[in-house]
Amino acid sequence: MADTFSYNGIMNVYKEAGFTSHDVIARLRGICKQKKIGHTGTLDPDAVGVLPVCFGSGTKLCDMLTDWDKEYVAVLRLGITTDTQDLSGRVLSEAEQPQIEALTEDIVRRTVMGFAGEYEQLPPMYSALKVDGRRLYELARAGKEVERKPRLVQIKEIEILKMELPWVKFRVQCSKGTYIRTLCHDIGERLGCGGAMESLTRSRVGIFRIEEALTLDKIEKLRDEGKLSNVMIAPDKIFDDCREVTVTQVGQKMAANGNRLRNNFLTGGAMPIDWEQVRVYDEAGRFYGIYQYDKKAGDFKPVKMFL
Repeated sequence: MADTFSYNGIMNVYKEAGFTSHDVIARLRGICKQKKIGHTGTLDPDAVGVLPVCFGSGTKLCDMLTDWDKEYVAVLRLGITTDTQDLSGRVLSEAEQPQIEALTEDIVRRTVMGFAGEYEQLPPMYSALKVDGRRLYELARAGKEVERKPRLVQIKEIEILKMELPWVKFRVQCSKGTYIRTLCHDIGERLGCGGAMESLTRSRVGIFRIEEALTLDKIEKLRDEGKLSNVMIAPDKIFDDCREVTVTQVGQKMAANGNRLRNNFLTGGAMPIDWEQVRVYDEAGRFYGIYQYDKKAGDFKPVKMFL
């Protein structure tokens, strides 16, 4: 018997090639018979991998989860540039064979590893960023190119997994806002031969890993078996690194209304530290939300409520 109630939480979904992130949400709304569903950051249609999806009260996490670090595995094809910075786009240039043959594994390795740390990345025209209210990809499809400002991104880890020139397979852990297509383009540009992304897999978003990600077909099967709620991660589990505290009966009404809470309205052992975030529950174990201690005011202020 299928589950028939509304879901609240986060699900680790495996986005397959050919689907946009919006396609995934549309399918899940049909599978789960629920409208209040949102994703936590788009993946290109040809890309595959982890797409955390929020349901019900869990949609309040969407803006928070987009800030999480992400990990990708990409294949870079050297010697070619396209208008989309991946191989789905229109070819703009191709390197001469002598340029490709002049590349050595040592040169390529040092160049790739040279992107570790912070660098200024120019967002691609084929992206969902908005300029004057219009998506860049809409302008690009209309044949227009507009000025973009470089953004500081951080390549926290980068590792070459396999090299068979002109192909380079690498793993990268990066900050939010990093375009792996553009990283491939920039590596090719620095090598002087051009480069474009051939394939992309998002292997991790925060605590969500590709090994546990569920395909849409699997999710549909779990729904039919009445087991879908078993794979839904409760919103409070995202904040396991925050200390758990209990609101007293006197403070419950204030917490239910999202008001600030005095320290004596909460029980949880340790004295609070300035700007410490805590998970607030009532005595029955119901999760209210995340509060943060304000030492100057001497109380806790709400950060995100989930009632």
